[in-house]
Amino acid sequence: MFKLMPILENRFAWLRNRNLHWELAKLALLSAVLVWLGARSIEAIDYHWQWYRIPDYLFFSADEHWRPGLLLQGLEVTFRIVGCSLVLAAVFGLATALMRLSGSFVARTLARAYLEAVRNTPLLIQLFFLYFVVSPILDIGRFSTAVLTLSLFEGAYASEIFRAGILSIDKGQWEAAYSSGLKTVALYRHIILPQALNRILPPLTSQAVSLIKDSALVSTIAIYDLTMQGQSIVSETFLTFEIWFTVALIYLCIAIAVSGFARFLEMRMKIPA
Repeated sequence: MFKLMPILENRFAWLRNRNLHWELAKLALLSAVLVWLGARSIEAIDYHWQWYRIPDYLFFSADEHWRPGLLLQGLEVTFRIVGCSLVLAAVFGLATALMRLSGSFVARTLARAYLEAVRNTPLLIQLFFLYFVVSPILDIGRFSTAVLTLSLFEGAYASEIFRAGILSIDKGQWEAAYSSGLKTVALYRHIILPQALNRILPPLTSQAVSLIKDSALVSTIAIYDLTMQGQSIVSETFLTFEIWFTVALIYLCIAIAVSGFARFLEMRMKIPA
C-alpha cells in the first residue's frame, strides 16, 4: 500500500502536467487563429491606420501643462452620469422592492406597473419620451433627463435583485427580530439588508456594468459623453476604427475596474465564490 502511493502521486502529477500543456496548446492555437483573422480583416478592408493620432484626443499640451483631450472630457461626463444614476437606481430599486413586499395593495400595484412599463419597453424609447415629453413639462435639462432615464431603467432591474435578496433571508431571522421588538425600519436596516447585501452584490455588479454600457445611449440627446465625443471626432477626422476601438477599450477598462472592485468587496465580506 505504501509503495503504491508514490506511484499514484507521480501518475496524478503527470496527468496534471499533461492537462496544463494541452490547455496551453489550445490557448496558443486560439490566439494564432484570432491573429490570423485580424490580419486578414485588416488586409481585406484596405484601411490606412493612424493610431499615432489617438493620443492627441486623450491628452494634449497647452501652456506647458497636460490637459485632457476630447475623449477624456467625454469620459468625465460619462462618469458623472453613471455615478448619479447608480445612486438613484439603488434608491429606486430598493424602494420598489419594499413596495412590492409591503402589505399595501396600492403600493404593490404601482411597483408592478412601474416594473412592467420599464422592463418591457426599449431604453432608447424611454429616453426619447422623457426628453421630448416629460422634460419640457418639468423644465429639466439634458443631463438630468439622462440620469433620470438610466436610473428608472436600471432601478427596475435592481428592484428584483433587492427583492430576491430580501426573500432569501431565512424566516427565523424575521421571527427573531420581531420577537425582540424591532420595528420594521430597524428590522430592515440592522438585520435584513446587511445580510441581503452579501448575496445581491454580484448581480448588482452586473447591473452596474450594464448601466455603464447603456449610458452610451445618452449621446442620442446631444450629451457630449464619451460616445458623443467619439462620434464628433470621427465625423471630423474619419478615424473610424481607431476612435471606436479606443472608445470600446475605455468602456472595457471601466467595466473590468467595476467588476474588480466588486470582487474585492466580496472578498472583504467573505462571500463564497
